[in-house]
Amino acid sequence: MRIPAINGKMGDWNYYITLLTFDQVDKHVLRIGDELHKSKTLSDMIQRTITNNYLSIKKYLLENNERFFNSVVLALYDGDPKWIEVDFDYGEKRYTSMGLLEFNGEEKIFPVDGQHRIEGIKSALEKNKELITEEIPVIIISHRKSNEGMERTRRLFSTLNRYAKPVTMSEIIALDEDDVVAISTRNLVENHRLFYGRRTSLDKTKAISDKNKTAFTSIETLYKCNLFLLKSYLKRARIKYHSEYLRRRPETQVVKQFISYCDDFWNAFAEKLNVMNTYLENNSENASSEYRNNNTGGCLLFRPIGLQPFVNSVIEIHNKTDEDFGTILKKMNHSVLELNKIPWKQVLWNDYEKVMMLRADKLVSNLFIYMYNSDLLTPSNLNYIIKSYSGKLNISENEITEVLEDIENIVKNNVF
Repeated sequence: MRIPAINGKMGDWNYYITLLTFDQVDKHVLRIGDELHKSKTLSDMIQRTITNNYLSIKKYLLENNERFFNSVVLALYDGDPKWIEVDFDYGEKRYTSMGLLEFNGEEKIFPVDGQHRIEGIKSALEKNKELITEEIPVIIISHRKSNEGMERTRRLFSTLNRYAKPVTMSEIIALDEDDVVAISTRNLVENHRLFYGRRTSLDKTKAISDKNKTAFTSIETLYKCNLFLLKSYLKRARIKYHSEYLRRRPETQVVKQFISYCDDFWNAFAEKLNVMNTYLENNSENASSEYRNNNTGGCLLFRPIGLQPFVNSVIEIHNKTDEDFGTILKKMNHSVLELNKIPWKQVLWNDYEKVMMLRADKLVSNLFIYMYNSDLLTPSNLNYIIKSYSGKLNISENEITEVLEDIENIVKNNVF
């Protein structure tokens, strides 16, 4: 095998940048065996680090015409590899870093970085032989099976894998052109009055910094809410949702319809909820301080652990009653939204320590449905509220029934 390459040096590593066809990868690149450890147990452990993630790479290769990978790093030993330098002059400069790598076929090549991509390529070729001419960029380094050589390659292996950070959720939301939820979320952040500008926190966490006194919510929380909306939209469109749905861009018509579905929901959310009307009228740098604070907790809609189950409850009501979002959200003004009031004290808000509590999404969502119309709850869900809520308040189930009756009376009388 003879392949064109570019020779380079970084630190004390000499390396070669080249291309391999998928066919060459399949035939010549091995799994990591005993190249990094003399111990078979440790070698087996390295083998087990290859997870089923390679199957998603296989699927990506087979189904995506815009497929592309970054370089994999391959280590080479044994055989008799030769570097044939091809130097030339251009202008007043002499170039000596290009040439040919020649192998006699006895070389052993294994991945130091990119094990899952290699496995994905091999697996994809089993399904579609037409991929054999596709090419992937590779970086080839030299490896020696001595103790020193193994140690050196192990160190590179751990460095490349330890410091390679996975893509964050906020980066997926900002860049993904296949994930329809990410697409719709970007559209809202760029165009919707409730989310554009400083109304949305773009930090890399769902939590909103205490210093942020302007934002309504975070981009990750908005994404999660839109994921609830996607499942509702697909159910109504009779399209089956599955775990791989977000990996492939739907037809343009579906993308447009879902963006419109999200717009309808958030338009109603902004227009029908009194608290959101008031928030949107305030353009100051402290617009959200009243609704997210460490004294009373504020309004649960301004907290990720409150907004997500609230949105989910509205969607559940929408699916069960077929009422439009605007009608549901207008009625939701009768619900209790203040964190320092029943039913949210000791469920979402610790009014003794003045801090938020752990997530209780299912309980919160069911409580909102209960406040909207308790008849919409199944006996199982009602029983869940009683058991979970009594556990939160540390009182008996009989006592919690009385509390629920009080909540229902508060909602009916519009007392806040």
